Amino acid sequence: MLFSIVILGCVTNEGYVNRPNEVEEFCIFNRNQIACNYAVSMGTLCLLCCTTFLALDVYFPQISGVKDRKKAVMADIGVSAFWSLVWFVGFCFLANQWQVSKEDDNPLNEGADAARATILFCFFSVFTWAAQCLLAIHRFKLGIDSVTFNQDYADPNQQEAVEEVLPTEE
Repeated sequence: MLFSIVILGCVTNEGYVNRPNEVEEFCIFNRNQIACNYAVSMGTLCLLCCTTFLALDVYFPQISGVKDRKKAVMADIGVSAFWSLVWFVGFCFLANQWQVSKEDDNPLNEGADAARATILFCFFSVFTWAAQCLLAIHRFKLGIDSVTFNQDYADPNQQEAVEEVLPTEE
């Protein structure tokens, strides 16, 4: 969530610059509006997605249905893998656009640190979301082996009560 806020803040705050003799502002990444729009859109959507899954993590212990828990963990795996891919594409795209940017487009070097920070946090986001995906896979595997997803689970107290009621063949 923090990386999304940093990326969003860097691009919206210092991602648009203009030449000294121009009035219209352009994206700092090679004057390519698509690059800035991509970073702002992905930062915003990722922030909303992080907030949603944070709420799901808080609510997860209260989910009583096995299938619902399984769906929540599988959604976490899919969304984490998706965001890892999205931030990898964003890192490659923004790094490329920054590399081919002309110094004439930004002679005062305004926003250069923000552009580099955006690229760096996109890079960090790839590994953060990949780690989140691996943790969700681990959670899924633990859930298969434990009570979390076991549909045949019976409360031990109730099981003892049932065994006492049933007659035995002795």
